[in-house]
Amino acid sequence: MRVVMFGFQTWGHRTLQALLASEHEVVLVVTHPRGEGAYEKIWSDSVEDLARENGVEVVIRERPEDQELLDKLKAVDPDVIVACNWRTWIPPQVFTLPKHGTLNVHDSLLPKYAGFSPLIWALINDEKEVGVTAHMMDDTLDAGDIVLQRSVPVGPRDTTAVLFEKTLELFGPITVDGLAEIASGRTDFVKQDRSQASFFHKRAEEDLRIDFTWTAEELDRLVRAQCAPYPSAFCFHRGQRLEIIEADVSEAVYGGTPGRIFYREGDGVAVVAGAEARRGRSKALLVKKVRTADGTELEAHEYFKTMGGYLTSRP
Repeated sequence: MRVVMFGFQTWGHRTLQALLASEHEVVLVVTHPRGEGAYEKIWSDSVEDLARENGVEVVIRERPEDQELLDKLKAVDPDVIVACNWRTWIPPQVFTLPKHGTLNVHDSLLPKYAGFSPLIWALINDEKEVGVTAHMMDDTLDAGDIVLQRSVPVGPRDTTAVLFEKTLELFGPITVDGLAEIASGRTDFVKQDRSQASFFHKRAEEDLRIDFTWTAEELDRLVRAQCAPYPSAFCFHRGQRLEIIEADVSEAVYGGTPGRIFYREGDGVAVVAGAEARRGRSKALLVKKVRTADGTELEAHEYFKTMGGYLTSRP
């Protein structure tokens, strides 16, 4: 099939690689302009460069809504559009233009975790698996009929960085396999159960703030979800910002007031956590490594010279 691809960054780059190696003909690539955002520098594999290296025409757009682009799409006459990590709205006159429509590739097991940062939210919420969905685009974001889904298990100590690498390997194969389903003439794809749908917003500074009324298990997952290269989860100690960059759940149960710096356990320091901590029913967040406001990284035993005092959500 003749394919136009809308894609950006490493996810789009990996998908375009698979398309170029497939039996399909990539006739045009539409990608975003290069940006200076932190995440764009981290996952910076260039869709534009890969397309040009392979002789594919490239159009740069932030938003694909202008008549010039629409005319270009009509001129190349694609059988299908593939969208992967495209970050702005694609209007109906674009996604319905090819005779087979538009296949969108999203990094969650839809209908759950539509929207933004699905791996981070899924890890925080203790999902046992994550994955990628190839679905037909319609008027509602990430809500179209499912062509294929692939999943990977979430390990007990996985971080978002680990899950990123696991799911990244799925993007190319699911795209090519999804196109094979479309090319076969199938149209009876799986309707999403909208009663199970959830849509998540972009993560921001407030989403990194540690609340010690969360259980130790929840806080451990938050720390692992906000691993490098993502910004770290943070709290305050003696009025100064303190990032928790490595933690676990304590072996022992520690009762008292959430946030209390309580006891050295193994290679960490137990901090009381959980709304039920006062009843003596909760394990503690075992803090193992921190980063101070000046950027210094320290083992918990180096930073916490004495026990006592509190970690707080705000100064």
